[in-house]
Amino acid sequence: MNLDVLLGLQWGDEGKGKIVDFLAPKYQLVARFQGGPNAGHTLEFDGIKHVLHQIPSGIFHEGIQNVIGNGVVIDPVVFMKEIEALKPYGVPYQRNLFISKKAHLILPTHRLLDAASEAAKGKEKIGSTLRGIGPAYMDKTGRNGLRVGDILSPDFKKRYQKLVDKHKGLLEFYRYEYDLNESEPAFFEAIEQLKELRLADTEYMLSEALQQGKRVLAEGAQGTLLDIEFGSYPYVTSSHTTTAGACIGLGVAPKAVHEVLGIFKAYCTRVGSGPFPTELNDETGEAIRRAGHEFGSTTGRSRRCGWLDLPALRYACMLNGVTQLFMMKADVLSGFDEIKVCTHYKLSDGTITRQMPYCLLNEPVEPVYETLPGWSGNIEASTAYEDLPRNLRHYVNFIEEYLHLPIALVSIGPDRAQTILRKNVFSM
Repeated sequence: MNLDVLLGLQWGDEGKGKIVDFLAPKYQLVARFQGGPNAGHTLEFDGIKHVLHQIPSGIFHEGIQNVIGNGVVIDPVVFMKEIEALKPYGVPYQRNLFISKKAHLILPTHRLLDAASEAAKGKEKIGSTLRGIGPAYMDKTGRNGLRVGDILSPDFKKRYQKLVDKHKGLLEFYRYEYDLNESEPAFFEAIEQLKELRLADTEYMLSEALQQGKRVLAEGAQGTLLDIEFGSYPYVTSSHTTTAGACIGLGVAPKAVHEVLGIFKAYCTRVGSGPFPTELNDETGEAIRRAGHEFGSTTGRSRRCGWLDLPALRYACMLNGVTQLFMMKADVLSGFDEIKVCTHYKLSDGTITRQMPYCLLNEPVEPVYETLPGWSGNIEASTAYEDLPRNLRHYVNFIEEYLHLPIALVSIGPDRAQTILRKNVFSM
């Protein structure tokens, strides 16, 4: 059928927002299927930089319907700030944005619980964005959560207070000091504003669109290596970031999935704590960070940087059933004499493998590198794949041969226009 899934194959921050915005004209609907305000999807065009957290990245295109699926958790306050940021650009969100009634709400106390829990972990903290994501998903799976559709109920405030009272008991356990009076007024004001938007049974909406032959792009957040099931547990997010998560988070059948578009950086980054086999704690890592402006669009935190990890990328492709690869930030590696690529892991017993261990914390690995020739020069103005440096094209071919998958797109800068399609392998 006509559902394509676009997702990250690393630890997030791969550049999904730019590519969704770039591809959106090929689709009639763009739908977010998981995550929440912990996501930061950056779009840049016409000299203006936009950062979206919960709103799908197709919102700037006239005539495209944007859906926030049931798998997303929504902070009403942050959400309404995003809406306000769209208004100066005349974005028709009133008619083009649809929110699943089954999406769960992030309460002010969810954010407090997130901060209290992270503080209690001390040196073992996960590296949470402190946006209340984890506690909201915990209430969802614990069958205590409040959903967007609940705000239309006459007893919403009563149900809200019941959940808040539960949270207060947990905050007392953490001995965490807070003042809820600072955040509740803005929350309830945002709830009233949310009621004025298009709340819908989006699973029916998407099903009907697919039956009518419309094309749908499912937009993921974070990355595969942060998936709650298959990521570097426990340093993961609280949702399903894989292709299977798109089906769960939108209410669509697996048979609807056509292409799986996997995005990865030409190198690796990670925000917060957790294992990172190819991390570079040296001047090379700092050079990549500076060249790539590697600072979180949601938190502003510096991203950890390292060489490309092909065993991890291969694992992510396997889990997702990737059919096309998109390589981002190739321009960042311009100027390095040599580019290293991790092709295998060396285990503590000396075994050489291409498989991800059960737990990178208990089974730390030593990356085995292959060194490739680097390239130089400013490639950001290139308009055709053949114009790129020969060694960059060799780098692309090396990755394709390792993964047995085509790299259909190469991004050479942050702007929408700085994107090169390799039409010989791009079948859309």
